[in-house]
Amino acid sequence: MSGRIEGKVALIMGAGSVGPGWGNGRAMAVRFAEEGAKIFGVDRDPERMVETVDRVRALGGEIETAYCDVTQSQSIADAVAACVKRFGRIDILVNNVGGSAAGGPVEMSEEIFDSQVDTNLKSVFLTCKYVLPIMEAQGSGAIINMASTSATRWTGSAQVAYAATKAGVIQLSKVVAIQYAKKGIRVNTVVPGQLHTPMVEVRLAGQRSGGDVAKLLEQRQSRIPLPFMGDGRDTANAALYLASDEARFVTGTEIVVDGGMSVRCG
Repeated sequence: MSGRIEGKVALIMGAGSVGPGWGNGRAMAVRFAEEGAKIFGVDRDPERMVETVDRVRALGGEIETAYCDVTQSQSIADAVAACVKRFGRIDILVNNVGGSAAGGPVEMSEEIFDSQVDTNLKSVFLTCKYVLPIMEAQGSGAIINMASTSATRWTGSAQVAYAATKAGVIQLSKVVAIQYAKKGIRVNTVVPGQLHTPMVEVRLAGQRSGGDVAKLLEQRQSRIPLPFMGDGRDTANAALYLASDEARFVTGTEIVVDGGMSVRCG
């Protein structure tokens, strides 16, 4: 039986992970490979890609990697060109790069706000700039952008730039989806909630609970109606659906992956 995205080429921005386990990018690379896709994974830190590559190849999947700094236009252009040179096309684009910074307008510096815009929002604009002409020439393509429940609700701390930029990702996706619908290109957004990914241990616990991972996990779980916390594999399954032909009539919308948190607290 063929996989759900058999033979398709997936360019995944941020396919590494800051630590062992199921970050969103790694999980999507592995899940897509399980369903027959060829993976072109990029990250700004090659070390973050090692486990991703090992997991994909252990499945017998095909993966190539490249360095990319998504805040730099030329770096994105080079990564897109490398993907096309290696595989000849791009069927699926996943924009998975992002990060949060604490603070509201008064506490946050202009430099951090600008950096958040570049990393979380402008990066999506730039990847679309370079990938859309390729998909348009093909007459098909699926773009999946990663937002966050912070884009639509208060999630426990002031992070004004992250919330604003992730809200921007959702609206950017809608606009591009309608602009390119007649070209056979679908654009959708996955909106993850408070998942247990390697980012929790590596970065968030230090920011929000004095390094106490268990305390942070307890705080996050308390907001989730389901009796467990999801991880990157849940994000990957949502993205897989949107990338596949099963979602052929789905564009300009979002799938929320948060265990009911937005319904309970939104």
